[in-house]
Amino acid sequence: MAKIKLTKNELKVQKDALKMYRRYLPTLTLKKQQLQSEIRTIEAKAKAVRKEREDLEFGFREWIAVFSEMDAFPKGIITVSNIRKGKGNIAGVDIPTFEGADFSRGDYDFYETPLWVDIAANHMEKAMSLDLEAEVLDEQVRLLEIELLATSQRVNLFEKVKIPETEENIKKISIYMADQQVSAVVRSKISKRKIALRNAVASEKEVYSLR
Repeated sequence: MAKIKLTKNELKVQKDALKMYRRYLPTLTLKKQQLQSEIRTIEAKAKAVRKEREDLEFGFREWIAVFSEMDAFPKGIITVSNIRKGKGNIAGVDIPTFEGADFSRGDYDFYETPLWVDIAANHMEKAMSLDLEAEVLDEQVRLLEIELLATSQRVNLFEKVKIPETEENIKKISIYMADQQVSAVVRSKISKRKIALRNAVASEKEVYSLR
């Protein structure tokens, strides 16, 4: 604990600081809870997106297997040409949002490839789009977790350090000032008694001198 001045001005400083900590702590606690809730929501969404991706791939493979021509699908036929991202904000944190993706298709022989290749390419684009969406959701979680860590540290700092420390400072200064006040009263009484005693002695001497 840092050394503090045992003065009236310092007492005011400590009381103002305590008031500020108590005012901001509920806001920080609420932000922490909001971040935790948002992270859980986004994680659940990312999980659902990946489940949709798995189901799509499973159905896609079964569908191609019916034609016994899985090897006929041209490799590298689909490439991502552009990922469209927007901007969002959660609890004061700027996050990317997934708005879609653009794909390019390679050239392939229309006569030698099966008719279902175009349909399969559409399915692959959908699968790749789901992968990209899940990655953006993961990035949202990463950014929110960074802010959650910082907010949690501030909450702990206020709850476990700043507020108890400031309360102890106020108590220490108040006790010191009260002791000083009592000492001042005692000194004042002693001083008055000494003055009264000196006056009494002087009066008595004056009486004897008159005799």
